[in-house]
Amino acid sequence: MTVLICGEALYDVFFAGESVDGFTLDARIGGSAFNVAVGLSRLGRSVGLLTGISRDALGDKLVRSLAAERVEITYLKRTPAPTTLALVSVEADGSARYRFYGEGAADRQVTPADIPPLDGIDALVFGCFSMLTRPTGDTFLALAEAAGSDRLVVLDPNVRPSVEPDMAVWRERVERFAAHADIIKVSAEDMAALYDEPADVVARRWRAAGTAMVALTLGGEGARLFHPAGETELAAPLIAVVDTVGAGDSFLAALLAGLGEIDRAHPRRLATLTEEEARRVLTFAVAASAMTCTRRGADLPERISLPAV
Repeated sequence: MTVLICGEALYDVFFAGESVDGFTLDARIGGSAFNVAVGLSRLGRSVGLLTGISRDALGDKLVRSLAAERVEITYLKRTPAPTTLALVSVEADGSARYRFYGEGAADRQVTPADIPPLDGIDALVFGCFSMLTRPTGDTFLALAEAAGSDRLVVLDPNVRPSVEPDMAVWRERVERFAAHADIIKVSAEDMAALYDEPADVVARRWRAAGTAMVALTLGGEGARLFHPAGETELAAPLIAVVDTVGAGDSFLAALLAGLGEIDRAHPRRLATLTEEEARRVLTFAVAASAMTCTRRGADLPERISLPAV
């Protein structure tokens, strides 16, 4: 299985200390798409990242890191535009809040001319603010619409109100991508922000409209999977949470890697997923997400550190 992640690569900037005249900041490579790409590679999957990357020193470091993680870099668009920064505030319970500084940044500059041939690509993954920003968002939507029936289309909304505070804008774009999605991974927090209805009602509506699988993450409570064989819920393991940065990205990477390991990472094969297979894949994804929460920042696990699917 070869996966093309379509999204953003940026820096998560943490407050690391304070002095009389300012703050000490700790900048870590991240971005939802970057994290999922690295996570899939660490789990043994073939993966590339389609995004805009600045030609500045921050962008150069992103490219070196992707290459070191064995993520295919030929899909990257290098541009003079700056690199997006995400200022991260970690709450007492380890949950993260983000403020993005990226107007006119490199990851917002992807155009139809940057879309590569899709020969050999088995899955396309979309999500986060790259769904909205223009021209990148429109380019990615056109790519999802043209994906065809022989490759998976995967969506993770990953709502970021500091980029676009109007939930109606997010909801409209999510629904347009969802119309083409085989798999939707979404957090309960995002569901509450986007819809007035209960999360399970929305998930079942997506399933009825043709989405094969909806993965609803429930934070410290675990996750629920809506799939062709029914619904499967799994509690989260008890862990010492450092922070939740990258937890959802780790879950999605492991979900896709797990489906690949059991040969279900194709629209037709996913449609015949069994209840037992769904539980195995969900267990794998929850374990990966929990492990990420025990580490600082988006440090996703290697395959050797996780159980069999």
